[in-house]
Amino acid sequence: MKKRIAALLLITFVIILAGGCWSRVELTELAIVLGAGVDLAEDGRILLTLQIARPGAFTAGSEGGGRGKEAASWVISAEGRTVPEAERFLAMKIPRHIYWGHCIILVLGEELARREGTGIVTNFYQREREPRENIYVLVARGRARDFLETYSSLERTSAQAAGFLERMKTGYTVQLRELAEMLVSRGIQPAVTAVEVTEAGTMPGQVPGGPPPPQKEVGVAGTAVFKQDKLIGWLDPWETRGFLWLKGEIMKGVIIVPGPEQPEKLVSIRIRRGKTKIIPEYNGEYPRFLVKIQVEGDMVEQQTRENLATPEKIKLLEEEMASEIKARAEAALDKVQGEYGVDIFGFGEAFHRKYKKEWRKLKYHWDEEFSRAEVEIAVDAQIREIGLLTRRAGIPEE
Repeated sequence: MKKRIAALLLITFVIILAGGCWSRVELTELAIVLGAGVDLAEDGRILLTLQIARPGAFTAGSEGGGRGKEAASWVISAEGRTVPEAERFLAMKIPRHIYWGHCIILVLGEELARREGTGIVTNFYQREREPRENIYVLVARGRARDFLETYSSLERTSAQAAGFLERMKTGYTVQLRELAEMLVSRGIQPAVTAVEVTEAGTMPGQVPGGPPPPQKEVGVAGTAVFKQDKLIGWLDPWETRGFLWLKGEIMKGVIIVPGPEQPEKLVSIRIRRGKTKIIPEYNGEYPRFLVKIQVEGDMVEQQTRENLATPEKIKLLEEEMASEIKARAEAALDKVQGEYGVDIFGFGEAFHRKYKKEWRKLKYHWDEEFSRAEVEIAVDAQIREIGLLTRRAGIPEE
């Protein structure tokens, strides 16, 4: 009896090991999607565009980018009534299994985002098993297909270039899971990275005897503002910086302020760190918010000829720095609160945390409450370092 049991266990163990690779798919059988774009076709159908990696361009010794001997990606499109149907029509053109596991970006066309909203697109990517929740969601100024058909002079593909820009926090970044959270929350409306095709830089030597043509590259163009799941407007890059200050996102970049004695000359201050705190107040009639922004920076350049390494001059620069940050934040707030009438900053979530009982009544019409709320912005700016120079080089001491 014991021998029979042992034999049965051995057979079971062998069967389990033998069946371990029954569902394997070889790399040579996969069409690896790097970027996906969804537009609205002329007849109202869904136009799905995929940027697919070409494995031969990624092997050792090959030249990357769209300008090398072999293109690093292949862009192909198909129409359908839904995203899955368009994907099935693409499967009839692509001689490999469409694999979503390495998709970096999901780009929505401007017309689709305005007319139909994000729901008809993101629902598929949230239900399907292969796409990851950390896909960056972008909205193109124009068509998503045009964005994916560009190349990158430094990265292998334009999808990888866009993903790197997102990871570097050059603007406001949103992943698929974060967009889904904003869509179900009543305390915040969605905002998504806005992108466009730009002419950036040249590659000398491309046209013998003539000027090098401008390169078409992917670029961040600010922020797309949504009401529920439909696009209603834009914030430009300058307003986006103020938007980031109000949200307390990771803050990078340079603040430009005028010199204390020579206002026509500028001083550059690189942001070291910053944080934002939203303090809500409610008197039973309308909400009020106090936004406290703290920022630290380092002086990295001066055009003025004055000595800035004094406590008095540093204090004046700090005041100018605080004034510049406040102006950016107020510009973003005025446009979103006054023109668009939506809360993309998360003031509703801060109000909910402090006034849970009152929130039960206000959450159903929060955007209206927010549009008439009073918001006060206070900025505390400090300069920590002035670099290796105490005065501009070439200026003799007095």
